[in-house]
Amino acid sequence: MRVGVFDSGIGGLTVVKSLLEHQLFEELIYFGDTARVPYGSKDKNTIIRYAIEAVEFFKNFELDLIIVACNSVSAYALFEMRESATCPVIGVVDAGVLATSNSLDKKASNILVIGTHATINSQAYERGLEKLGFSNIQTKATPLFVPLVEEEIVEGAILEETLKHYFNNVQTPDALILGCTHFPLIRDALSTYFGEKTKLIHSGEAIVEQLEKEFTFTEKYSHPKLKFFASENPEALRKIAQKWLYE
Repeated sequence: MRVGVFDSGIGGLTVVKSLLEHQLFEELIYFGDTARVPYGSKDKNTIIRYAIEAVEFFKNFELDLIIVACNSVSAYALFEMRESATCPVIGVVDAGVLATSNSLDKKASNILVIGTHATINSQAYERGLEKLGFSNIQTKATPLFVPLVEEEIVEGAILEETLKHYFNNVQTPDALILGCTHFPLIRDALSTYFGEKTKLIHSGEAIVEQLEKEFTFTEKYSHPKLKFFASENPEALRKIAQKWLYE
């Protein structure tokens, strides 16, 4: 199978890493819209337009599946992408909701969703979780984490102060949904801040869980072909991919 993975920037590489670890695909084609990152501060119509343009880019390849590794796009533009695409399109929001439901025994569990302004304002996670019976849901926009990760600041004093800025008065959750694919890069800092009792829901792991539920994989691909594309400075994306995926 050949899969396309789309993200607004480099954060979707965390999804690629999970796909590689589970050896699900023979070829992965990644497209990061690095010229226009972040999407989380943009309005719905702009996000939809960018998402459709990404589908048009992927039509240069004969894909079996498109994975939307951007939460903002998953929240606002999946319908439009599916209408335009010639293959199935799945997003990280539905996968994250499924993974949370499978991870928590009690519907009264305290869940915290963090993400960009666009993802949080969409209320997509809340609606999905409420349909499954969860009611104790907090949400918080944490947009500063995106540029920190883009600058490869994934530990240290700046990140620690940003954590305090966002979470100083937040109740410790039973589950923390990382509603942006950049955020798994700071999962160690988040785990340290909230403690071991808080379960982190990672988009990459959630997507794998959904894929294995919805599709039948008869082979494992230990050495898949990888291609990386970006709307700006693709060489920088390839260098980051080499570091994050293999080091």
